[in-house]
Amino acid sequence: MKRIFQGIYKNNDNSPGWNFTNPFRIIIRALFDFKQKNPLLSFIIVRFLSMMIILFILGFAVFGLMSLAPGDIVDKYAQKQLLAMSESSAANDEIMSKDQVASIKRELGLDLPFYLQYMRWLGKVFIEHDLGTSMISRAPILFLIKSRLINSIILNLISLFFLTGISFVMGIYFSSKVGTRTDLAATFIALFLHAFPGLLLLILLQLFAAVSGLFPVTAYPNFPYSEAPARFVFSYLHHILLPLIGAFLGGIGGTMRMIRATMLDQLGQPYITALRSRGIAEWRIYLSHAFRNTLNPYITSSANLLASLFSGSLILEIIFSYPGIGRLMYDAVRQEDINLVLANIMFISFLVLSGMLIADILLALVDPRIRYSGK
Repeated sequence: MKRIFQGIYKNNDNSPGWNFTNPFRIIIRALFDFKQKNPLLSFIIVRFLSMMIILFILGFAVFGLMSLAPGDIVDKYAQKQLLAMSESSAANDEIMSKDQVASIKRELGLDLPFYLQYMRWLGKVFIEHDLGTSMISRAPILFLIKSRLINSIILNLISLFFLTGISFVMGIYFSSKVGTRTDLAATFIALFLHAFPGLLLLILLQLFAAVSGLFPVTAYPNFPYSEAPARFVFSYLHHILLPLIGAFLGGIGGTMRMIRATMLDQLGQPYITALRSRGIAEWRIYLSHAFRNTLNPYITSSANLLASLFSGSLILEIIFSYPGIGRLMYDAVRQEDINLVLANIMFISFLVLSGMLIADILLALVDPRIRYSGK
C-alpha cells in the first residue's frame, strides 16, 4: 500500500507532486488525504461498511440454516390441520390439498432456493423499504418489532446502568480492602454468583414471587400505557424489579471481579508509587488516576456485556412473560416464521455491532494513547 501511494505521489518525470493523469489515482489520493486528516471518522466509516458486510453474511447464513429445518411454515400448518381434523368429525374437504399447499408456497416464495428467497427479501427491504409481513399473524414486521424492541432496550439499559454503577463502586471499594476478611467474603460471593446458572436463578426468583406474593409473577403490567400513564409507570417498575434483580445478580460477579482486578493491577504500577511519594491524597489516586485507567478494559468488554444482556434477556422474557424482542424471536423460530426471524436477528446484531463501534470510539476519547491513524 505504501508503494502504491509513493507511485501516485510522482509526476510523469518522477518529480515530487501528485499525478492527476489517472482518475483512479485521484480517487486514491482523495481517500488517502481524508484518512490522514480525519482518522477517527475514516475508522467509523470503514467499521460501518464492515458492519453491513457482516449483516449481509449473517442474513445469508440464517436463510441457509432455516432451509435445513424439515418442512416449512405451510407444511406445519397443514399438519396441524390434519391433526385437528382427525380429532374432530369435520369434513375432509376442509383439509388443504397438495395443489393448495404448493400454491401458498409459491405465493410466499417458499418454493424458491434459500439464496433467492434472501435476495428477494433484500430487494423488498432496500427498494420498497418494507421488512415484509409475518407469515403467522400477517401483521407488518416493523409493527411487531417496534414495541417489542423498545421494551427490550428499556429493560437492558436499566439493567446495564445499575450493573455498571454498582460494579464500579464495589470493585473500587474492595480493591482498597485487598487481603482483608471483607475482600475475601466479597470475592467468594462474586465467584459463587458468577458460577451460579442464570436459568436456575430466574426460576428460583419466580418461585419466590409466587410463594411470597411480594412481587408479580410476570414482568409486565396487564393494562396498556394509554389507559393510565402514571399508574402504568409505577406498575411497570414494580413488575420488572424482580427480573432486574436476577439480571443484576447474574452479571455482578464477573463485572466486579474484572474491575477489582484491573484496579489492583493499576495500583501496583510505578506511577502510583510516584504519586504516593509526592504526598497526593489516597482518594485522588484511586479516583483521578487508577480509576480512569480501569475504564479501558471495561469499555472493551461492555460491547460483549451488551450482547450477553440481549441473549440473557431471551430466557428472562420467556420465564417472566415479558413482551420483548427475545420472546418474539423465540416464537418466530419455533413457528419457522423466516421473515420475522431474520428481521429480529438483524436488529439485535445491528445493536451489538453498534455497541462495539461505540466502545472503540469511547476508547479513543478516554485514552489519548489510542489513535486510529497510521502514525
